[in-house]
Amino acid sequence: MDVFGVMIGLVLLFGIAVLVLAVVGTVKAAKAVAAKVGKHEANARRAVETATLKAKTYTKVGPPAQIATVRLKLRTSLDGTRQVLESGLAQDGQLGEALALLARLDAHAAELDGELRMLEREPDTARIAAKLPELRERAERITHSAETMRWAAQDRMRRFADDELGRLSQECESEAGALRHWDTAGAGSAGSSSGVGSSAGAGAGAGAARAGLTDGKGRPSAEELLGLAEPLAKLAQRLRKPSTGPSAG
Repeated sequence: MDVFGVMIGLVLLFGIAVLVLAVVGTVKAAKAVAAKVGKHEANARRAVETATLKAKTYTKVGPPAQIATVRLKLRTSLDGTRQVLESGLAQDGQLGEALALLARLDAHAAELDGELRMLEREPDTARIAAKLPELRERAERITHSAETMRWAAQDRMRRFADDELGRLSQECESEAGALRHWDTAGAGSAGSSSGVGSSAGAGAGAGAARAGLTDGKGRPSAEELLGLAEPLAKLAQRLRKPSTGPSAG
């Protein structure tokens, strides 16, 4: 009976653990989905705001158009820099520091954008004319900082790409040279075969010439004793040469 109760307790504990894990997993999944939905909503809202600013630059005149232009330039510069840094972060971890600086610039840009939106609703044109140059100067400083990081990141990625391409070209040339090793090997074997054939032919000719001037036992032949060995050898060489002219018959 005690064993049965222990088994029931273990089963209950296992069921509770599974239920807790299921609840935790569901909560995490819900948070991930909510974060993704929130990110999509923020991107969609930002896209709508950007389109609205573009429309204002064409449809408004005077200070409203100027304010919209400043806001649009500020937003476009920061978004372009963020896209460049995030796209290269996977290949170059050092761009993470640039992204951290960009986040700080984003905070200043968000504060400035809020002031510009308040200035859009300002009815006093004199105040707008007094405040706009200062806000434009701050926007230019933020924009210049973002563009400097973007251009530096682009140059860095281009340099890395050029270095990688140079190394790849050298490896391809080395591999091509290794694949062509049969050229030099074939030429060497052909030259050695030709040299061996020539040596063998010369040796055979000399042996044949000497064979006709000895008695086959290593003793001087009658031609050598009579002093006819050299003339006979020259005659034999002339007879072996092919005839170049027409035959006499």
